Amino acid sequence: MALRINDTFPDLTVETDQGTISMHDYIGDQWMILFSHPKDFTPVCTTEFGAVAQLADEWAKRNTKVIGLSVDAVAEHKEWKADIESYAGTDAAFPIIADESLEVSKALDMLPAEAYLPDGRTAADSASVRVVFIVSPDKKVQLMMSYPMSVGRNFAEVLRALDALQATYQTPIATPANWVHGQDVIVALSLDDEAAKAKFGEIDAKLPYLRMTKMPG
Repeated sequence: MALRINDTFPDLTVETDQGTISMHDYIGDQWMILFSHPKDFTPVCTTEFGAVAQLADEWAKRNTKVIGLSVDAVAEHKEWKADIESYAGTDAAFPIIADESLEVSKALDMLPAEAYLPDGRTAADSASVRVVFIVSPDKKVQLMMSYPMSVGRNFAEVLRALDALQATYQTPIATPANWVHGQDVIVALSLDDEAAKAKFGEIDAKLPYLRMTKMPG
């Protein structure tokens, strides 16, 4: 069954280059980003893992754990990390899930049920395993992004989306197009004007259904 927004992220037990991990234990009371890849020692994936490593301080500021996944074995992950760190110029301290059996990729609905890894396989055999999941502390899937093989992920956008999710989490607001942290937000339609003013103070009604206010907090 496909994962959808607001589904509970599966509590999988996974093998990583840092040992065995229970996903729900790993998330704990923090946010989590899982970013998945079809194969170790591939060029686009190496740049992406490097970008995640370089953003370690940004993840920490946002109370967010990151974890990678690649459809190879633990030994290969450990060897590949040396390349990632050489390219990025920094430590890649996050764990990488080993998914040689495709069990995790299938559980997260990134591959057809009948998928397998042929001998001599290339990244094209698991090409659909290029997904970002953002999961909230209540273990719910909040966002999913899927990318093709040829397009490297923009982790500035992942950060922006994480900021928007955290700003709106359990708060009756939404963020407009191209929003970045600190800009005005949209008042949810679940609040009438009186309730909106009581909760947020001044509101700016651009349209009867489009009311802006300062970002709470």
